[in-house]
Amino acid sequence: MTTMTLGATRQMISDAFPGFAVSVLVAATAQFLSEHYGAPAMLLALLLGLALNFLAEEGTRTAPGIGLTARTVLRLGVALLGARISVDMLAGLGGAAIALVIAGVVLTIVFGLIAARFVSRDWRFALLTGGSVAICGASAAMAIAAVLPRHERSERDLAFTVLSVTVLSTVAMVVYPTLSGLFGFTARDSGVFLGGTIHDVAQVVGAGFSIGPETGETATLVKLIRVSMLAPVVLCISLVIRAQGLADQDGGKRPPLLPGFVLGFLALAALNSIGLIPTILAEWSGALSRWALLIAIAAVGIKTSLARVLDVGGVAIGLIVAETLFLGIFVVTGLHFLS
Repeated sequence: MTTMTLGATRQMISDAFPGFAVSVLVAATAQFLSEHYGAPAMLLALLLGLALNFLAEEGTRTAPGIGLTARTVLRLGVALLGARISVDMLAGLGGAAIALVIAGVVLTIVFGLIAARFVSRDWRFALLTGGSVAICGASAAMAIAAVLPRHERSERDLAFTVLSVTVLSTVAMVVYPTLSGLFGFTARDSGVFLGGTIHDVAQVVGAGFSIGPETGETATLVKLIRVSMLAPVVLCISLVIRAQGLADQDGGKRPPLLPGFVLGFLALAALNSIGLIPTILAEWSGALSRWALLIAIAAVGIKTSLARVLDVGGVAIGLIVAETLFLGIFVVTGLHFLS
């Protein structure tokens, strides 16, 4: 490495450090508050970040690092999710339940695309909200946003989606266990219902184990199957955008054929499937992934103006609620047919 390259690297690190440090501090504060008061850490990180929007204004020392953190640390967090996925895990649930979960993911995204046309929302917003509801909440929203063509509302739409799915997921964590009892589900079916419909992993675990160990374990397994859909969905979105020339049409940057973080996700999932990732390493990878995503969403919050998020309007809220209801109704209907 030449002296010039080393100097450029040091300068880049020096420029990025203040913004990265602020994002880490916000994430750590959100985690502390979450552990002591029970609110979702992702939601707290986003809200705290929104309150610090002035730190991302052009010309501030923290702006470059905040932008870099929102992009790079996000991709690292998504890639590390792959270490929790394995073929054995997928096979353990049974073909019918897996088919129901996969169908729920695909049809929810399709429903979002169709519904968005009726409420005058573009395809990017539909993919962002539909994918986050269908797969794994805030993590999916950030992964999908990374491959969508950029436009002037990108940060606002992402912040709105993360905020909405986190709130809806928290509500579902409280309400859905009661609904599973009203529907007369067995412990296993309750796990499939909770894991197949609640957006974020933490809320799935909370809801599942509030009913019992068998429900909690099944719910977590089903949720991880939805998480495993993240890589193929992001890849398909990227391929369609390239094939249709949608990035060029909208003046955005053409996305890569296979984003690096998707390759990382798939590589770690493959290594875990053949037993090359020890259990303790997979757990560390999961913890590091959660922290990376928390830091990234803190940076996204700082970059986003709260006033712009509120400008998204009631129609957008209605769309994401409709997608959530569609997924819930589909999984409940499917479970009744499978019983």
